[in-house]
Amino acid sequence: MTKNTDQPANEPLDLDTDTHEQEMPMDQEDPTSEDNRESEDSRESETEDLKDKYLRLFAEFDNYKKRTIRERLDLMKSASQAMMTAILPVLDDFDRARKNAESQGKTEDPVLEGLLLVYHKLYGILKNKGLEDMDPTGEPFDPEFHEAITEIPAPTPEMKGKVIDTIEKGYRLNDKIIRYAKVVVGS
Repeated sequence: MTKNTDQPANEPLDLDTDTHEQEMPMDQEDPTSEDNRESEDSRESETEDLKDKYLRLFAEFDNYKKRTIRERLDLMKSASQAMMTAILPVLDDFDRARKNAESQGKTEDPVLEGLLLVYHKLYGILKNKGLEDMDPTGEPFDPEFHEAITEIPAPTPEMKGKVIDTIEKGYRLNDKIIRYAKVVVGS
């Protein structure tokens, strides 16, 4: 029988297989430990990146919550502002009716008393919701709060540049002007 060897017949058999391992210098590092360090460094940097992304997403979500709360409050305020603006002509009508009755001397009229009762109740409710009226008669004219309808000669020199009469009251809602006072200014 013939022995079957993997080597060609003309080459000698190499029985010393440990020579390759011994030829490696001792001061050279194992390449697998270097790969481990590189993969550990890459995992650390990836962890840092993920932490950074997490913190950014958390901050972004926190800002989103704050923004939606603020927008919801603004929406409620603007909805109440629209309602208040729609009611202002009714308040003006109550005020005109009161002034008309007072000018005719009907202050003891039970209808006027009922009208004033409803007016004060409505105005009290609106005031509790943040509505304030502005009647600037006698104050210096300020275009930030007043809308000048006309100018007339001032009755006295002290009234020059001041509001002589208020045609239509102005209103504020929570320190925001929702209607400017329409005034007559002395010149």
